[in-house]
Amino acid sequence: MKFKIIAGMSAFAIVFLMACIYLLSIVNDSTAKLDNVVMLHQVEILRERYLLQINRAELNLVLAGTDASTAPVMAAQHARRMHDAIASCFDCHHAAQIHGQLVELRERTDAFEAALFRALETQATAEQALVERRAAFEIGEDLSKRVSEMIATTSANLEKQRLQASQEVADSRKVLYLLVIGIPLISALLGVIFIVGHTRPLYKLMESTRRLKAGDLDHRVTGMKHEVGELATAFNEMAESLQEQVTKMQRAEQLAVLGELAAGLVHEIKNPMAGIKVAMEVLSKEANLSSEDKVATEKVVAEIARLDTLMKQFLNFAKPPKPQLAEIDVNAAIGSTLAFYARSGMGGREAAKSIEITKQFGDLPHAVADPRQLEQVFLNLVINAVDAMPDGGALTVRTACSADQKFIEVAVADTGKGIDKHFASKIFQPFFTTKRGGTGLGLAISRQLIEQNEGTLQATDNPGGGSVFTISLRVRSAEKGAAA
Repeated sequence: MKFKIIAGMSAFAIVFLMACIYLLSIVNDSTAKLDNVVMLHQVEILRERYLLQINRAELNLVLAGTDASTAPVMAAQHARRMHDAIASCFDCHHAAQIHGQLVELRERTDAFEAALFRALETQATAEQALVERRAAFEIGEDLSKRVSEMIATTSANLEKQRLQASQEVADSRKVLYLLVIGIPLISALLGVIFIVGHTRPLYKLMESTRRLKAGDLDHRVTGMKHEVGELATAFNEMAESLQEQVTKMQRAEQLAVLGELAAGLVHEIKNPMAGIKVAMEVLSKEANLSSEDKVATEKVVAEIARLDTLMKQFLNFAKPPKPQLAEIDVNAAIGSTLAFYARSGMGGREAAKSIEITKQFGDLPHAVADPRQLEQVFLNLVINAVDAMPDGGALTVRTACSADQKFIEVAVADTGKGIDKHFASKIFQPFFTTKRGGTGLGLAISRQLIEQNEGTLQATDNPGGGSVFTISLRVRSAEKGAAA
């Protein structure tokens, strides 16, 4: 976001700067051409004054025969002015060719001035004076012709440059109008692009918020970058947390309803079942009862005992007992659970022989939890792992402390068939089971007991095949645990 803002502002500044530079260049170029036109006009005026002085000097030659008393004085004034006029032409910078022409004009001016004074001041006969005046007049005519040609050339060049300068000024005016109109339009276009580009992600976030508000908790924001991407990540984390909290609330409501139902069922079923069990036990002790009837009554008593166990599990899940917190050595609790499992023969002798049990215990601090509940969870996970390996395999129990020393982690890994990806999200749901004759309450009760002890229970795939159930318990002091 910051990069886009900086890039947009930089692009706008560059466009504005280039436009200003272009405007300045147009103004400078037009001003230079106008200055050149003015200079040429000044040169033309100087040359016209120079020609005027030459013509006046020639007029003195014409008037010399009639008014000789004032002709020399006037001729001297005109000669001095011609000299000043040609000298002023050298004050400007000229090309080499023009400078050569000016030098030639100055030489001819000096020659005309000398001839002029000879013709006006000679004391010879009238015929010789006439010859001198004619010679001076011819020089003056030639000089006047050359100056007239230069003036005509200058006038033509001046007109050409004046027209060119006028056209460029008109073109510059058009460009200026276009820039005055175009720069605001370009700025507005860049502004629209800039605003749309930055508000589109915000609109997308708003739409995602509306979907989340409408109850679509599975919706996630994707395709965001930079600061908006961080905001989208925070939004997704919030959605996940909200979904988790909603799931927990729904589960709590279900458990509350289930608890009331369990209490009623246990009250209504347990007492009749107890009576039936006693009656079957008394009946099985009758002396005249046949062997087939005894087997049937014993089977009924066994099924009643199984139902009684199921009812207890159901009641424990619906209304679990409050944990009795105490300091516990997790490694020792796991060791005693494995030893009890081996002695009890729950998995059968053949199954126990075909499964290799490995313990990888780390150095752990004491945890604060309910020892009986933890041992119940450990035993349930071990039984599930053994059941997942009917043909044998390896059972590994690992314990470790997290890097920040805040959690104790217990992993129970097997090399069985693993968890079907279609059932991965259901294995902790009550009454869901893939075992024949299973109740579907073992993992649900285990997770519930771990959560009561402020821990988590998760299931993942084992890289070597099978599954891994990981328990994470928070490290707490005994005082804090007791207070909890």
